[in-house]
Amino acid sequence: MKKKPFAFRISESTYQTLKRKANRGRVTMTEFLERAITDKEIVLVDGIQELISELKAIGRNLNQLTTLANMGKVDAVYLAETKAQLSGIYEKLSALCEVNR
Repeated sequence: MKKKPFAFRISESTYQTLKRKANRGRVTMTEFLERAITDKEIVLVDGIQELISELKAIGRNLNQLTTLANMGKVDAVYLAETKAQLSGIYEKLSALCEVNR
């Protein structure tokens, strides 16, 4: 539980830099600064957001198919294309991991 407030002054340009980096990492400025101060690793992977969007789209489609199947509106589903998409995402993710080592 965080109870102790802490404040300090910085220039506008430094503030904007911190804000931009925290936004890129999808964390609050407080969390970003805590990680930086305590030497916790901060990892930003360019290109990951595209993969996340693709995975979310596939997940939504699978949920819709499951709902339709449970309603009895779908008897069979051909998932070869979905499997190929997931394989492509896995390959892209593997390449991103190699680049960021």
